Amino acid sequence: MDQDITARSWARQTIQEAGLRVTTARVATLLVLRDSSVPLTHAEVSARLAEHEMDQSTVFRNLNDMVSAKLLRRSELGDHVWRFEIVTEEEQGYVFHPHFVCVDCGVVSCMQEIELTNKSRAASSRFGQVKEILLRGYCNDCV
Repeated sequence: MDQDITARSWARQTIQEAGLRVTTARVATLLVLRDSSVPLTHAEVSARLAEHEMDQSTVFRNLNDMVSAKLLRRSELGDHVWRFEIVTEEEQGYVFHPHFVCVDCGVVSCMQEIELTNKSRAASSRFGQVKEILLRGYCNDCV
């Protein structure tokens, strides 16, 4: 029970510090994404919040409000579906991390431990500023 209270306190404080109004729906949405190890679609977030009887438009509006406040990141990973994930304290500079998408089963994995090398950054700067890296292949379950 203490862990649940601590998590809710963290979510309320985080939302408030971002300049958003603290609501039950925003707290629940932020906690769903904080507890996920992978980016979630609007439909997946809505399904996880179904027990709270939140309508999908409220969930969508809150997701986008939190993206605007830089609490969440929105990514499109090549399948025309937006996925949302929490921006961690280490990523407050809004630095993106790579994602791996299985071309067979569609599973999405965060690759937060992968960083561009100095040589890669220098080479990519010829094209502009890299905001996202997407790797496609077969996950271990589909190999």
